[in-house]
Amino acid sequence: MSVAVETLPAFPFDWNGTRLPAEVEALRAEPVRKVRTIAGAEAWLVSSYELCRQVLEDPRFSLKDTSAPGAPRQYALTIPPHVVNNMGNITGAGLRKAVMKAINPKAPGLEEWLRARAGELVDALAAEGAPAELRTAFTDPYSAGLHCRMLGIPEEDGSRLLRSLDVAFMNAPQEIEAARLNWDRDIAYMTERLDDPATGGLMAELAALRDDPEYAHLTDEMLATVGVTLFGAGVISTAGFLTMALVSVLTRPDVRDALAGGRGVTGAMDELLRVNLSIGDGLPRLALEDVRLGDVDVRAGELLLVLVEAANHDPAHFPEPLAFRPERENAADHLSFGGGRHYCPATALGKRHAEIALETVLERLPGLRLAVPAEQLVWRTNFMKRLPERLPVAW
Repeated sequence: MSVAVETLPAFPFDWNGTRLPAEVEALRAEPVRKVRTIAGAEAWLVSSYELCRQVLEDPRFSLKDTSAPGAPRQYALTIPPHVVNNMGNITGAGLRKAVMKAINPKAPGLEEWLRARAGELVDALAAEGAPAELRTAFTDPYSAGLHCRMLGIPEEDGSRLLRSLDVAFMNAPQEIEAARLNWDRDIAYMTERLDDPATGGLMAELAALRDDPEYAHLTDEMLATVGVTLFGAGVISTAGFLTMALVSVLTRPDVRDALAGGRGVTGAMDELLRVNLSIGDGLPRLALEDVRLGDVDVRAGELLLVLVEAANHDPAHFPEPLAFRPERENAADHLSFGGGRHYCPATALGKRHAEIALETVLERLPGLRLAVPAEQLVWRTNFMKRLPERLPVAW
């Protein structure tokens, strides 16, 4: 007698960033649901706002341990396992103060630089004329330039570091050779910057610590890792959100009207983050012990994936979640920056970075529109961020 075996739904669901995946609505009745990951492992997909926040805030669910040998994987690692808990490593090494100083949006001259750089890029678009491709001509160089400035490395080197990110943030079932090669190359580059007298910013501060006996435990590789990871995670997150915010502006009249209205971009930022679909996977956590989660008993050693887009569109917490309402009182409750111990420390910088960019684009290119039908946008697959491969626009 044969026994029926349940076929688990594959996760992620849909890479099209102009719509909430259809599966999200079905998950409302089963907010903790087993799925099959890209790596072939079983995982609990958590989708209600209440339970997603619980997982992110409960120390019994660990990010660091998702990289442990033998742990079920969402996808193959593209970075060394110990780097998964990057901010934890930075804090443990005594470098958090230096990093937080570098990512402070109120750092002297930073806002002026953001406005000037955004203006330069938009002026260059206008001078060249339509059509233009917003990712390569605006969002990517704008975000990469910001991170080069913070790290204190030449802005022209941003393009070489950017090339690594297309592979570093892939979701693949097995290890990727190019990811390792890129990692080694980028670590070598950042290591060289430690001894370069022209280096400034955070990398210069880190280099100076090598003369302090209190930091004798630090190696050049550890310091270079800070630079590589801050550039990679920072650029992919800020450029990804900004790109998808522009997708919302270009495909949703309600978003465009709200941003151009009385509240402006700043007043609408949290709602824009709430509806943003740039997070293409789930935030992973490993259960350290048996935990009751909703109606499900999660066992120690099992993988959980927090589905941010579902939490941010949970009608139990955000009434009429598909509507874009900048005046929404609890818009700032969104989980787009994570939560708990791993809440993104660059939240304020990410917001200001996007606000200035969107204000500049809307002011200088008020007629901005997609230059191709929205259904012709090509969406990147098996990637940690939802991204259109190209974003052609006219004005």
